[in-house]
Amino acid sequence: MASLMKLRLISRRFSTLSSAPLRICVVGSGPAGFYTAEKIVTNQFTRVAQNERCSFFGNVSLGSSVTLAELREMYNAVVLSYGAESDRSLGIPGEKLPGIYSAREFVWWYNGHPDYRNLDPDLKCTDTAVILGQGNVALDVARILLRPTEELAKTDIASHALNALEESSIRKVYLVGRRGPVQAACTAKELREVLGIKDLSIHIQHADLCITPADENNRIRRRVYELLSKAASAGHARVLGQRELHFVFFRKPDGFLESDDRNGHLGGVCLEKTTLKGDDKLKQVAVGTGVHEDVSCGQHNDGIWFKLALKSIGYKSVPIDGLPFDCYKGIVPNLGGRVLADASQDHMQYETGLYLACISDDIDKGLFTSNPPKPGREGLVHLLDSRNNRVVSFDGWEKIDVEEKRRGNLKNKPREKLTTWEELLKVACE
Repeated sequence: MASLMKLRLISRRFSTLSSAPLRICVVGSGPAGFYTAEKIVTNQFTRVAQNERCSFFGNVSLGSSVTLAELREMYNAVVLSYGAESDRSLGIPGEKLPGIYSAREFVWWYNGHPDYRNLDPDLKCTDTAVILGQGNVALDVARILLRPTEELAKTDIASHALNALEESSIRKVYLVGRRGPVQAACTAKELREVLGIKDLSIHIQHADLCITPADENNRIRRRVYELLSKAASAGHARVLGQRELHFVFFRKPDGFLESDDRNGHLGGVCLEKTTLKGDDKLKQVAVGTGVHEDVSCGQHNDGIWFKLALKSIGYKSVPIDGLPFDCYKGIVPNLGGRVLADASQDHMQYETGLYLACISDDIDKGLFTSNPPKPGREGLVHLLDSRNNRVVSFDGWEKIDVEEKRRGNLKNKPREKLTTWEELLKVACE
């Protein structure tokens, strides 16, 4: 369902203490947009969109369907919750070699996003995959690659991804992190799920399992460490055909290597050993030691063979025409959710009526201005009609929900996702 919403525009009209009509537009393309609307109205996602004072506009793209400037003309406040839809770059040699994907692309592929249903990662050419990163997204990708497909078949994974995974040759996954187990960016919940995969052998170097008294005082980090330590102590006797998950700590990628047997394709990665610097145990940074090792594809007998690498190193926002943007950091400059027109001066200047998602305090403080009155929903409807933009209402969104669940029921799974824009729009507009 979420894949239909290239952009979600949720118009909120409510009364202030002065009884002046106030219109707010929430702009978002994923859970962030609905999360913000949820904060404004209620805790229940569906009730937000069904509220008579809330209007839902699906299949509307910021930039091509409507500009930010036009939204600001029509609404007293525009709240940006469109998330981070681009990938951070490692900035190392070989990063463009075929066989390297971002975790975002891979996640959207197996979740049935129409723009990525044809990603077609080659899961048959190697028995090993390397994931750079150890956060929750990295763990989720590892879980999809290693979980038995008979279990995945009972989930809402996209059918094209399930078919590819059923033919996958991957039996080993390496999760590579710059820092140690205490600093891993994952949560205990996500870690527990991947460690609990049936018949999975976990490999962790005991030398990497170090913890200080300061680390032990942090409950969340201590719990992650305990789970990893327990997994390492459980042993990993090799069983023919058994799937393996290797946690590799204190390593950072220094360059991707080209394959010897497949010209122009990924063959390996050069890793540099790291050490931690800094006093704060939870904010220590990993710095290179100058000691390198090649994690290769068939080039050394003791190397890790793989032709598939996934980068899970974080996302960055994309610039929007008319919106202040820090290209270096990949963020919209803001202070407490209020967008800054210019953050370089001693006296910071805010953009009027332009916010990021974290705005609850501003609502309470009455910082949203209600003058002059704005056309809001009616103005947006008129504008989109004049451009022949095919808008999907929340009723249409619910039709997609019902149809996906109906198709899923026929296959004994929660839902069968619609993975093309044409099919999504056809179902929504019937």
